[in-house]
Amino acid sequence: MYQHIFGPVPSRRLGMSLGVDLVPHKVCSMDCVYCECGATTKLTLDRKEYILYKKVTAELEDFFSTNPDPDYITFSGSGEPTLNSRIGDVLKFVKKTRPNIPVAVLTNGSLLWDKKVREEILDADLVLPSLDAVYSPDFERINKPELSLTVEKYLQGIIDFTKEFKGIIWLEILILPGYNDSPENISNLKEAILKINPEKVQLNTLDRPGTVVDLRPASKAELKFIVNQWNLPNVEIIASAPERKDIKSYRTDTESAILETISRRPCTLEDLSKILGLHINEVNKYLGVLEDEKKIISIIQERGFFYALNKNS
Repeated sequence: MYQHIFGPVPSRRLGMSLGVDLVPHKVCSMDCVYCECGATTKLTLDRKEYILYKKVTAELEDFFSTNPDPDYITFSGSGEPTLNSRIGDVLKFVKKTRPNIPVAVLTNGSLLWDKKVREEILDADLVLPSLDAVYSPDFERINKPELSLTVEKYLQGIIDFTKEFKGIIWLEILILPGYNDSPENISNLKEAILKINPEKVQLNTLDRPGTVVDLRPASKAELKFIVNQWNLPNVEIIASAPERKDIKSYRTDTESAILETISRRPCTLEDLSKILGLHINEVNKYLGVLEDEKKIISIIQERGFFYALNKNS
């Protein structure tokens, strides 16, 4: 069982995606209220070799020797991948070992103000930074960044990176009603999009429970209203979770294992990850489909969200 790579998982955007997780759960530069992986336990901008290069590359070598190539190798996981000071070395290893597989980096973009970080991920094929708010009060409320990170510094880092990067950029914006859908933020986001000039803007909303109770996803109508306000040619609304089931990496045995586990007793996301030996991100992909199909329900309790079989289905 691998500890630092996971999947391939059924990704809505990247097909059959092998995840590479370079930081422990949950080391991040932000504590976003919508994060599917749970609350940040170490909020930091300090870069370190959180997961050793040799451990990650050993797992990748083993995977490549016994498995077919995935559609993408994706740096993502339990926290912000660019916090690992050797992300550039791991990226070079992947490019040397499997030059035919495109590499994606999912990042919140919070360290792109650092020129060294920008240089380290220039070899990626696709970078997916997120930008949920440009209006400072909304930024602090939804993303809850490390205290020294200002929204101006954050945005300028993404803009600088897009000028240097030769690959493809898909900018993800996640909308949460009551958090970052103020007229000021929506207007400022359009200005930021024009400065960043990404190939795509992917408008998203809550898919799994976040870290704050009573969050609600934006409706399709609310997202379409924002798209119409922006009136930009490259904005798309992200497809819903059920479409993951049509991806070739979707495993019915994993779905069955989750259902069998929670049939005995309700479990948290962390419980399922430990019991099944699966990465939190991987479990989350399946929970999204199962909830949409109304096979399971989520219940808020003192220890967090618990998942149980839906006896009414």
